[in-house]
Amino acid sequence: MVDRDLPTSEAVALLDLTRDIAQQELVPRVADAERAGEFPREIFRLLGRSGLMGLPYPEDEGGGGQPYSVYLQVLEELAAGWLSVALGVSVHTLSAHALANFGTAEQRDRWLPDMLGGELLGAYCLSEPGSGSDAAAMVTTATPERDGYSITGTKAWITHGGEADYYTLMARTIHPDDAVAASGRDPISCFLLPARTDGLSFGSPERKMGMKASTTAPVHLDSVRVDRDRLLGSEGQGMQIALNALDAGRLGISACAVGLAQAALEAARDYALGRNQFGQPIARFQGIEFMLADMATQIEAGRALYLQTAARKDAGRPYSSQAAMTKLFCTDMAMQVTTDAVQIFGGAGYVEDFPVERYFREAKVLQIVEGTNQIQRVVIARSLLRG
Repeated sequence: MVDRDLPTSEAVALLDLTRDIAQQELVPRVADAERAGEFPREIFRLLGRSGLMGLPYPEDEGGGGQPYSVYLQVLEELAAGWLSVALGVSVHTLSAHALANFGTAEQRDRWLPDMLGGELLGAYCLSEPGSGSDAAAMVTTATPERDGYSITGTKAWITHGGEADYYTLMARTIHPDDAVAASGRDPISCFLLPARTDGLSFGSPERKMGMKASTTAPVHLDSVRVDRDRLLGSEGQGMQIALNALDAGRLGISACAVGLAQAALEAARDYALGRNQFGQPIARFQGIEFMLADMATQIEAGRALYLQTAARKDAGRPYSSQAAMTKLFCTDMAMQVTTDAVQIFGGAGYVEDFPVERYFREAKVLQIVEGTNQIQRVVIARSLLRG
């Protein structure tokens, strides 16, 4: 268990609760569920009823009213028990961001409490088959009609696709007279779609390397009709909303990466202490000692980095570049730590009898989601070189 410096007794209680849930509900189920690819919907309901699905949002809107730094530590603890669940909480939090930060008071009163209470599970729809890193190249369109919009297109790589109760979706707003484009405004807009909407359908879940219990599927929109009150923010504000959400979401992925790496370190340490070769535990050989020391140091550095960036966010300071640095460092670190954990296990690390082979497979996707690590380097470099 990681020793943490938490700001309040309430935060201490939240972390204790999270650890209990992780040990009692997540760890005993994770291996079988991941092997079978079973989506743990009831776990998200449990987390919601425990107050863990809306932690960084205001209490008067149904959230937990916690600093982002506390929310991220909760994610870390969940990820150490079951990464698919932790990443699902992060995606759900990301999906609520647009409504919580750009919705009207009426929209927030109507939909936000159930979202933050965990009764409604969310998904975030930005990527498309032809636009991943280049999100502005999306071709999904929202055509204004008399009382709303008609949305057509396909979204790809959607976490909770087909499982979510609502979808926060970006689409290119097309006016017949092209007035929005002529004005020079960004024509991408943000919409909140309920899952039970005519014309909304889902493709087969992707067959992935890891995180098999986290459903990832295409979302198809065939002339989906939505009322005008489903527009979040103003027309053309969608890219601003998306980028704002992604900065926060990258910190969530960073915390997940640290939690996964921590689990890998603890598994490798315990194995090294129990595995005897040449008359002593392999943990006593300097080669293994140094690997464990490097793993622990990198994890502590990643944890310190995400907490420092979260403190900037909590203080209302700009943190976009720092979020990119944090996501880059923490996810690269998790890939290295899980690789070393497999090496310490030797042949045993390559089979499903031990969790480190799963950790290794799961770590890879963290370098890809919420913007690839190559994109993070672009964000960082542009910030450094901006004149």
